[in-house]
Amino acid sequence: MLGLVFGAFLVAMVLALPMAVAMGLATVIPQLINSSFPGNMNYIIQAMISGLNTTPILAVPLFMLSGALMTRGGISKRLFDIFAIIVGKRTAGIPCAVVITCLFYGAISGSGPATASAVGTMCIPILVSLGYDKVFSAAIVATAGGLGVIIPPSIPFIMFGLFTGASVGNLFKAGVLPGCLIAFVIMFYCWLYCKRKGEDKEKIAANYEALKARGFLNIFMEGFWALLTPVIILGGIYGGFVTPTEAACISVIYALIVCLFVYKSITFRDIPQLFKDAIASYAPILMMIALAQGFSRVLILLKASNVIQTLIGTTISNKYMLFVVLLLLLLLIGMFMDVGPAVMIIAPIIMPVATGFGIDPIHLGVVMVTALAVGFVTPPFGMNLFVTAPLVEIPVVRLGVKTVPFIGCFLLALLLITFIPAISLCLI
Repeated sequence: MLGLVFGAFLVAMVLALPMAVAMGLATVIPQLINSSFPGNMNYIIQAMISGLNTTPILAVPLFMLSGALMTRGGISKRLFDIFAIIVGKRTAGIPCAVVITCLFYGAISGSGPATASAVGTMCIPILVSLGYDKVFSAAIVATAGGLGVIIPPSIPFIMFGLFTGASVGNLFKAGVLPGCLIAFVIMFYCWLYCKRKGEDKEKIAANYEALKARGFLNIFMEGFWALLTPVIILGGIYGGFVTPTEAACISVIYALIVCLFVYKSITFRDIPQLFKDAIASYAPILMMIALAQGFSRVLILLKASNVIQTLIGTTISNKYMLFVVLLLLLLLIGMFMDVGPAVMIIAPIIMPVATGFGIDPIHLGVVMVTALAVGFVTPPFGMNLFVTAPLVEIPVVRLGVKTVPFIGCFLLALLLITFIPAISLCLI
């Protein structure tokens, strides 16, 4: 029966059916085959409703809304100007400023594609105007955009906590250093690339002087409220003043105040439409969360974790081997599935197996999300590739080839994060 459930799910995925349809189909198959199966429709519906009746889930739409408000406020440009005037005159300074902007913007949006879109729309034309290859420029943004789901507040971390019971606050803390490590490795490659290929020093110097003419203090003050966003959100959580859900509420209020009264990028008339857009974006995710709750309950009835644990127990002898197999599986899944749905499906199954090998749940969550984030830039469905390729009017395949060295950097950081748990756990 379990094999049939997973088989139906995979067939639905191959046929390119929507994720919600694939999960819904796999969920009802046991009941259709065996009418006495305890996971009947009443059970599934109750599981879906009870799964949504939790406070932590409120953080997802609220962080999405605050990210949308900050995007409208032109936050990415203000962040980029600050980092460009600090490091822009050095070798690979402008590409590094783009990576750092993605890092900070990820702490606002919590989404990989949103980060790639907001930063790419603004930064790629600047990179191209300064003489950098347009494909290289798009590859930087596409790869660094993946930091949006690793650096907190991360929506996939909330999903992982929701489906496994792990502390979302601790997951947020654990994501800080891994996100910074990945950003550092990507920046190091940018430095090597610019050293080897060279840069247009005259254009870069002129851009730097133009920024300098505006005054560092003026640029800093323009971006101060944007820089303060992750400080308020994460500082409140890390300081123990608020829960992640409460921090999400604060982030929305803060975003409204900044965009309405400081940057004046929106008006009160814009607010209803922004809320409607946020609801439209969240509704499909909410349906997937509900169906994933029902699907996971059916898998529990089918004793999926026990079956997988028995299978792994006969072939894998230690947690390092388990990590290798898990990474290969996650990297493969990430090529075809978005991070959020993948976490919803895989996390409840693999958690009991991983804890049986002594793997910390928080460390497992960071490894899973980081590995799946690589899928943002891997064909055939790398979401960030589809977001950034149109910005430079090139085929997705060509951009995918250019991202290979960046993917290598991402994988190097992933291996360090996986096999050195302290990178994730030292802040907890």
